[in-house]
Amino acid sequence: MRIVHFGHACVLLETDGERILIDPGTFSTGFEDERELSAVFITHQHFDHIDGERLPKVLAANPDAKLIVDPGSAETVEKLNLRFEVANPGDAFEIGATAVNVVGGRHAVIHSDIPQIPNIGYVVDHGAFYHPGDSFFVPEQKIDVLGLPTGAPWLKAGEAVDFLRAVAPRRAVPIHEAVLANPGMHYGLFGNLSPEGTEVKVLERGELTDV
Repeated sequence: MRIVHFGHACVLLETDGERILIDPGTFSTGFEDERELSAVFITHQHFDHIDGERLPKVLAANPDAKLIVDPGSAETVEKLNLRFEVANPGDAFEIGATAVNVVGGRHAVIHSDIPQIPNIGYVVDHGAFYHPGDSFFVPEQKIDVLGLPTGAPWLKAGEAVDFLRAVAPRRAVPIHEAVLANPGMHYGLFGNLSPEGTEVKVLERGELTDV
């Protein structure tokens, strides 16, 4: 198996005969140029995992590709007028000769005031690769290569280390890292969840600002 990382959560898997794109989101670049895709998988509905502008173009350029989404993303892709199938935890299916098991179920907790949404992980070829989406779900299969979430509003480094140890893959490839260079997602979270009367003011680097 070969893997291309397009930044953040988006990866392309090349198995024996199949090319599978996972989580083409807004923070990822370059995936829109891919052709001869067999399938596109979505783990959950957040914009950094599903780009509503580029996804239709990718599928138009790859008319034979199956779009597989979690239950929470169904409404999004319906609005985009895309053909898709919904996968649920416990499902098993094949893309050509490539086996896929669906695991997980819920997004990791961001904050107690934010409802958890559906999130599924994809175990490809009986553990050859595992993409957990935004979760720390440990599958029952032995995992050879793990897509390891690295930075997110729902993630502490120590939690990622514990997840890595629990899965114990032969190799881990860091993914979901764009927020480490682009803190805007965290700033938005602070603004949305700040107490009444508190303003979150992001300071511009090098500029004197009245606070």
